[in-house]
Amino acid sequence: MPSNATHRIAIYDMDKTITVAPTWTGFLIGAARAYAPWRLALLPVAGLAVGAYGLKLLDRARLKQVTQRLLIGGTMSSEDAADAAARFADRIIAQGLFAGARTRIEADRAAGYRLVMATASYHFYVTAIAERLGFDAVIATGSRKTADGRLRALIDGENCYGPAKLRMIKAWLAAQGIERADAEIRFYSDHVSDAPTLDWADTAFAVHPHGPLRTLATARGWAILDW
Repeated sequence: MPSNATHRIAIYDMDKTITVAPTWTGFLIGAARAYAPWRLALLPVAGLAVGAYGLKLLDRARLKQVTQRLLIGGTMSSEDAADAAARFADRIIAQGLFAGARTRIEADRAAGYRLVMATASYHFYVTAIAERLGFDAVIATGSRKTADGRLRALIDGENCYGPAKLRMIKAWLAAQGIERADAEIRFYSDHVSDAPTLDWADTAFAVHPHGPLRTLATARGWAILDW
């Protein structure tokens, strides 16, 4: 790690790193139940889309867009999106977090780290969770909007996943005017898809990792946390 670092940054993945379970499906079902209950009848169709992803007929970005269109529609007002995000965030904070994650987040804050959440989940609902946890910044998948500000079921830019996540983190650093050599960066993730960012960070934490990440972490000498 840089000995003369002037910026201390702790970057966290979200789903299954901070949260006990993936969040996208839960958000969609909650939003559908609140704003268009009839769309819950489309859950089996969404399940077929998940199956198509498993068969590699859809990529992750396309899957997210398809399931959003099915369960909350092609567009959603900014007001409804914000309300759905707030409701979901309250539920996640109340019962969907690893206690150890909260403890580590507070420890990093107390140690003077700037807290950044970097996740493939959508920015429009992740922000509400991050704010409640006291994060300083969010790097996440963006959404396109209509001319009058309605949220569309389309990704804006890259899906913040795998190598794209590292590109987006680097772009965020540049936008903040932070040179990599001036930063001490630690990164937490549960999944091997984040290997590029784990490898790039000064300190890497594999958090209750699945098999492939546990194997890689052991080989690379990354710390393994089980919280």
